[in-house]
Amino acid sequence: MAPLSRTQPQPKLPDDGALVFVGFMGAGKTTAARRLARRFGVEVQDADAAIAEHLGMPIDRCFAEQGEAAFRELEERLVGDMLEQARGGIFSLGGGALHSARIRAALRRHTTILLDVDVNAAWERAAGRGRPLARDPQDFRDLYIRRRPMYMAAADAVLPADHRDRIDDALPSILALRDAPAGTRLLWATSDSGDYPVFVGRGLLGSALSPVQGDGYLVTDDQVGPRYASSLGDGLKATITIPAGETHKTLQTAETVWVALGEHGMTQSDHLVALGGGVVGDLAGFVAATYQRGVPIVQVPTTIVSQVDSAYGGKTGVDLPSAKNYVGAYHQPSSVVVDVDTLETLPREEAAAGYAEVVKTALIAGGHLWERVRAGDPPDEDTIFECARTKLAVVALDERDGGVRQVLNLGHTVGHAIETVTSYAMFRHGEAVGLGLLAALRLSGQDDLRDEVAGLLAAQGLPTQLTPGAVDLDAVIAATARDKKRRSGAPVPFVLLDGPGAARPGCQVGDEDLRAAVVELAQAKGAAPA
Repeated sequence: MAPLSRTQPQPKLPDDGALVFVGFMGAGKTTAARRLARRFGVEVQDADAAIAEHLGMPIDRCFAEQGEAAFRELEERLVGDMLEQARGGIFSLGGGALHSARIRAALRRHTTILLDVDVNAAWERAAGRGRPLARDPQDFRDLYIRRRPMYMAAADAVLPADHRDRIDDALPSILALRDAPAGTRLLWATSDSGDYPVFVGRGLLGSALSPVQGDGYLVTDDQVGPRYASSLGDGLKATITIPAGETHKTLQTAETVWVALGEHGMTQSDHLVALGGGVVGDLAGFVAATYQRGVPIVQVPTTIVSQVDSAYGGKTGVDLPSAKNYVGAYHQPSSVVVDVDTLETLPREEAAAGYAEVVKTALIAGGHLWERVRAGDPPDEDTIFECARTKLAVVALDERDGGVRQVLNLGHTVGHAIETVTSYAMFRHGEAVGLGLLAALRLSGQDDLRDEVAGLLAAQGLPTQLTPGAVDLDAVIAATARDKKRRSGAPVPFVLLDGPGAARPGCQVGDEDLRAAVVELAQAKGAAPA
């Protein structure tokens, strides 16, 4: 959707469904619900408070005297009745309420808002406060892991729990879900320089969430534009089409777009729309960051690479002949609209290349996302949503690559070097990243995991080896030393992996180890090391 106007009318609470906050212990569900309730002048329907009132005793005493099973039976009955009878209002549910199939079914006609809390933050908030399920830290963590997929499956909107005091900012986007195509979900992205909505669903182009609402200028490429530009409606002032492919992600192409925007009269009150894959998104984002010193941009990613990774987080840029993404800026989008239907026209090779970023993100996330990906299923809407959530959670902690965000570079140091040495023409970005992942896993000492990942990549038709003699391996090794994350006087840092969900940025790698990992990529299986 287009940037939200500050002059829009005050939103109204729906009368055909409630806003229901869910999440783990310590997420701040009641705090967020009360904040919204004050805005609308209504009372919060707090499920735990209603149960305690019905029992005439605190919930922890019920657990102690009657056991959890008796509590869950009562919770299902009371909360199920509340949700089934509600026509509007604001609700806050207990952390375990979604165990009930009846409650999950009742939520379907309401808007369910998950406050997504980190397990360590949840423990700090919940432990020692009389919560019967927050007494042992390991049991608490295990419960968190078991419940997490349940929360994600039920959520229409996912908001970071540490922004619960700013729930008003996300409210227009939450309410917009009521008019969106069925199944649309919202991720609320946060960073030091700004927050924005990410909508994920099907049939979004041309819907009420159209990215063109007002004065929009479209940047697309000559493959995506003819397919989807007409779906954006009649609000475009101009369409600027660039050639498709990484070889055109250059300053020369950026200049072409700058000049065209100037000729068409774009001003700072207008916004750009980037319709396409990672190249279009990166380049248009860079143009938006620099044209008239910054204009808003809406990202509309149409490839797997861009839908799971590059459309989020505000990294924009272009390539130089000597290195990838060497010129750029941080410029967060004003919103991201992910229409999964656009993947249906994606060429098989492009879909496969995007799969490498899915594997990378799942390795960083670990947990149920990795379990889903390692099963070998092709990326679906849920996987895309979870990959986006994973990246946004990292960016929220470190917008400008000062530390933890560097984990997103897993596999990219060698991958970018391969792209640079081959002039961005021999491999798609995802293909090079897949090879870089294999090198990173070997450097991490994760031999079994490397074999498993190689199998996943090969099953999608991705290369797991370089053709001997086709790529200058010495040049690849030298190119890693020019990676943009290096610091003066220090070797380039690598991201290594102790296991799924346990990435380590800033690692130093020995010259011989790096050479062995790169040379291995060009060896036939079973060949003796060089």
